[in-house]
Amino acid sequence: MNYHYTTKKEVPSTIENAPIKLKVCGMKKNTAEIAGLKPDYLGFIFWDKSKRHFSGPMTAVPHTIKKVGVFVDANIKTVLERVEDYNLLLVQLHGSETPQYCAELKQKAKHIEIIKVFSIKNNFDFEMLKPYEAVCDFFLFDTKGELPGGNGYAFDWGVLKDYPSTKPYFLSGGIGLNELDSLKKFMKRPEAKYCHAIDVNSKFEIEPGLKDVEKVKEFKSLIAI
Repeated sequence: MNYHYTTKKEVPSTIENAPIKLKVCGMKKNTAEIAGLKPDYLGFIFWDKSKRHFSGPMTAVPHTIKKVGVFVDANIKTVLERVEDYNLLLVQLHGSETPQYCAELKQKAKHIEIIKVFSIKNNFDFEMLKPYEAVCDFFLFDTKGELPGGNGYAFDWGVLKDYPSTKPYFLSGGIGLNELDSLKKFMKRPEAKYCHAIDVNSKFEIEPGLKDVEKVKEFKSLIAI
């Protein structure tokens, strides 16, 4: 796939002129209340080492909200079972899943969209994305930390100035109300052209898996989703 490099002359999508989507991840204890705020995506973590590991019955979610299953190096059979059990529309792969893994998953569950996660600290080799271009629908950039996700702090978004792809991506990692000004500035930059959604989690929690409804509501209104 040929990469497209943005230039400063191109006008990026911004929070002001193109509503960005919102994903609230790590859902567990108050799904109905957060669903009532009508985010675009709700994420459920199916990694048993997570404090936000989801199991058991799931609260009914309006069909307008897309449910995302988050997995870390799970076998494909397990992923397909969770997709079926919970009517997931997207699968977020947070481990070391290969392009071959993604291709096989897409072949066996053609109706789902795949988000492949890449962790960033101070730099990133964007060549890593190329093998995934044809087998994933979205990329997600998160903070590199001790855990696969939910570490609670942001990476340097300036790294994304070198983003070479046209594939839409989710921006994640320690995003909260305090990051709103930085986020709005970022969304005016060329590298934000393909930023599809903001992914929030730990900065909006009372405790792991229990979201602060008022904070999520405030954030959603301030970014004009």
